[in-house]
Amino acid sequence: MGLAILLLALFAVQLIPMPPSVWTLLPGRANVATGFEQLGLALPWLSISLNPQATIASLLWLIPAFALLLAIVRIGAFRTTWLAWALVGATMLSIGVGATQVAGGERAATYFYQITNRGFAVGFFSNNNHMATLLLACIPFLAALKVASTRDGRRARKSASGVVVLIGAAALLIVVGLAINTSLAGIGLAVPTIAASLLLIRSKRKAVPVWAFPAVGALAIAALAAVLIAPIGNNLVGNDAKGSTESRAVSFERTFEAAGDYFPAGSGIGTFQSVYRTYEPPSEVTARFMNHAHSDVLEVLLETGILGALLFGLFLIWWGRRTLAIWLAGDADIFARAATIASAAIMAHSFVDYPLRTAAISALFAACLALMVEPRPFRGRRDEEEPSVRHLSAD
Repeated sequence: MGLAILLLALFAVQLIPMPPSVWTLLPGRANVATGFEQLGLALPWLSISLNPQATIASLLWLIPAFALLLAIVRIGAFRTTWLAWALVGATMLSIGVGATQVAGGERAATYFYQITNRGFAVGFFSNNNHMATLLLACIPFLAALKVASTRDGRRARKSASGVVVLIGAAALLIVVGLAINTSLAGIGLAVPTIAASLLLIRSKRKAVPVWAFPAVGALAIAALAAVLIAPIGNNLVGNDAKGSTESRAVSFERTFEAAGDYFPAGSGIGTFQSVYRTYEPPSEVTARFMNHAHSDVLEVLLETGILGALLFGLFLIWWGRRTLAIWLAGDADIFARAATIASAAIMAHSFVDYPLRTAAISALFAACLALMVEPRPFRGRRDEEEPSVRHLSAD
């Protein structure tokens, strides 16, 4: 909750009006001041954000994620098995929609957005990479449901067997979904995600050895490296990456340059598009435009500067400590472990894309963080019955 409050404070700081004697000293504001002078206008009071309306809009876009985070952490409004099954159900439905999109071709009626990756399985998203993120995040929760369904004394043996078959079918559908989705990052990240999920099933609630963490990390690096160097074409390090104005290689280079020019204050949350255009050569400008940096790390650095970088660092420290505590615990919450895997997959994908800028994935990410929060005992009458139960029940 402290990190969430700091995030809100970051938005507030970027919206504080400053006199010309202050904002003109910030890096990257020389062209803004020159524009007012050429128009013969007096310099007004301005905020750190070059587009306050876009910053406010970005804040409002976080409402679903904040709502889910608060509902779980502060209210305990969901049971983890219900949450996991809801995720599985939504993912299966999205795979079905994606199958109709691929079968119907680029003119399929099941594409919900005018600007989308036609010909690919995007499901309910407009970008096939974001659909891949959903598929990856679902895998560890299927593993957690598998463990939960086979606990002794919890279910009848026949019922548990039926649940396991259902989970297996869902896992097979996810493999099919990744195949028809064709996201390179999704395919690469699937390897360590599946490995970590198998570790969850094998360890169940027992503590895992420390060596498991670097092993899974090394596997993730190896899988992504294999995708990047494979001769299957990508727009980051592929042969044509540098020559395409729409490639990640060019986007990363220009975004990093802009981040340096606006450092340490940043250009303002939600200002990427307007700032990026100023770094494009006029000869390259077409009707197509770069909507995001396709790397949330670089985009956050550009828009929030040093404050955003520090907040991101604090978050990684919290996430790392909670992940270690959850996996090294002798009687761990299996759904909390699933949440660490899913959130890691989302963050890893965010280094080369922007899934967290969709309401669906940001809400899912918030739910994962809520599941990772250190358990707190119930207050009131239930203290005598269950003095140390988790605020979310797996039953």
